[in-house]
Amino acid sequence: MIPAILFPAFDPVAFAIGPFVVRWYALAYIAGIVIGWQVARRLVGLVPVAGTREQVDDFVTWATLGVILGGRIGYVLFYRPDIILNAPWEIAYLWHGGMSFHGGAAGVIVALAWFCHRQRIPFLLFSDRITSVVPIGLGLGRIANFINGELWGRTTDVPWGMIFPHAGPEPRHPSQLYQAAMEGLILLVVLQVIVRTPRLRARPGFTAGAFLTGYGMARIIGEFFRQPDPQLGFLFAGATMGQLLSIPMVLFGIWLMWRSKPVAEAPAA
Repeated sequence: MIPAILFPAFDPVAFAIGPFVVRWYALAYIAGIVIGWQVARRLVGLVPVAGTREQVDDFVTWATLGVILGGRIGYVLFYRPDIILNAPWEIAYLWHGGMSFHGGAAGVIVALAWFCHRQRIPFLLFSDRITSVVPIGLGLGRIANFINGELWGRTTDVPWGMIFPHAGPEPRHPSQLYQAAMEGLILLVVLQVIVRTPRLRARPGFTAGAFLTGYGMARIIGEFFRQPDPQLGFLFAGATMGQLLSIPMVLFGIWLMWRSKPVAEAPAA
């Protein structure tokens, strides 16, 4: 017998008031946005100044739309293109679940570019401060995945292998927790050290590049323990969709850090 831990009987619903139901996954999104917003407000005014606290306040709405629209569209394009052919109206069915980080990241990048253009603030400096807090939401989101008993890992014989209720009788890696640690806690600590180091903060694009590189590497590693999406399985050379989408992120992030040059101080908005 392989030792295994039974998955705790978590209720995916945090609380309900009559017909109004709030799930842990929704709370993770809300908490990630609110906490990240408050931290970004403190970071944006550091030298070189990237903007004002009020501009961070305004960007929250843009970021939320970018995450939701980009995340959902990215999921459909990358993981469920059959929806476009068979039931395109289901693209709007957010309550059915299905969000892609890579799509959400693309949505936020578009939102950042458009917002900075309209506000006439430095795109890379503002992006540095925003991306430095993104791992807060990523870590909380992975914990919500674990509570929901979804996105489980591959079968394993490690002592902490866990039997998930909808994944069969075999013990599996609790890969959601691995990813919460790598994409959330560890990446957050690294980025906060970078963004609070004056000589690194003075290089526009360095923190954003570190985020892209760090997340991409964490996702590639995490996918070695996570069960691939059943409708896709393993793709090119045994890689998963998450790994293939993360490779360009790593390369672009490295390039962004390499090309970043120090500035004395960006003009205040």
